Amino acid sequence: MTAFLGGTIGLAAGAGLLLAILAAPPFRKLSLSERIAPYLRDAATPSRLLSPGGTVRESLLGRLTGPLLADAVRMLDRVLGGRASVRRRLAALRSPMSVEQFRAEQVMWAGVGSGVGLGVVLLAIISDHRSPILLVMIVLLCAVAGIVARDWWLTQTVSRHNAEILAEFPVVAEMLALAVAAGEGLAGAIGRVCRLTHGHLADGLRAILADARAGASLQQALLVARDNTQVEPLARFLDGMAVALERGTPLADVLHAQAADVRALSKRQLLEAGGRKEILMMVPVVFLVMPVTILFAFFPGIIAITTVAR
Repeated sequence: MTAFLGGTIGLAAGAGLLLAILAAPPFRKLSLSERIAPYLRDAATPSRLLSPGGTVRESLLGRLTGPLLADAVRMLDRVLGGRASVRRRLAALRSPMSVEQFRAEQVMWAGVGSGVGLGVVLLAIISDHRSPILLVMIVLLCAVAGIVARDWWLTQTVSRHNAEILAEFPVVAEMLALAVAAGEGLAGAIGRVCRLTHGHLADGLRAILADARAGASLQQALLVARDNTQVEPLARFLDGMAVALERGTPLADVLHAQAADVRALSKRQLLEAGGRKEILMMVPVVFLVMPVTILFAFFPGIIAITTVAR
C-alpha cells in the first residue's frame, strides 16, 4: 500500500468519524421551531399503530443519511442562494417539487459527480499519477459539475415548456375568442377549450379552472397564473382577461383583439426563425463550398506556375 493510498483511506475514515460525532445528539443543535413544536400542537399525536397504512419503518440507510442530506441541502442553499429564481422556474412548470427537494436533487447529482470523479482518481492512481492536489480538484470539479448540471437541466426543461406553450398559444386563443363570441361565459369557454385541446397550455387552463372551482374567483386564478408563467404573450393575454372581468369590458372584443395580437406575434416569430435559418444556411456555403470552389479555381494555376518554375 502506497503512502498516498493509506493517507486517503485514513482521511476518509477520519472524516466519517467526525461526521458521526457531529451528528450525535449532544453536538447536534435543534432549531427554535423544533424545540417549541411539542408545546404548540393542538392535540397529542396519535399512535402510528392506528394509522390506516400501518407503520412505515424508515430504512437504516435513510436514518443514517437523512440528517447528513438535510445539512448538505441547507449548506448548498446558503452557498448558492437564488431561491426566488428556482421557485419561479418550478412554478412555471407547475411542479409539486419544493426548493428544498430541488436542492436535495442537486446534492444527489453532486454525489453522482463525485463518484465519477473518484473513478477518474482511481484510474489516475493506477496509472501512477499521484498529484494529490490535482486528484482532489478533479473530485471537487465533478461535484460542482453535478450541481450545475441539475440547474441547467431545470432551465432547459422550462425553456422547452415555454416553447411548447408558445406553439399552442395561437390556436387556444382563437378557440377562446370564438367560444366567448358564441355566447359562452369565460369559465365555460375555458372548460370547452380544455376538453378539446391537449398540451401544457391546456393543462394550465385546467389549473385555472380548478382554482376557480375550489373557491377562488376566476380573476384571482387568472392573476395567479399570470404571475407564475414566464411566457410574456401568455401573461399579457391572462392579464387582459382579468382586467376585462374586473372592469366589465365585453370579453368577445377583448379576446378577438388578443387573438389578433397572438396571430401577429406568431407571424413575426416565424419570420425571425426563417431569418435565423437563412443565416445558418450560409455557414456551410461560406466555410465549405466557397473554399473548395476557390481551391479548384486556383489549383491548376498553381500547378502550372510550379511546373514553369522547375
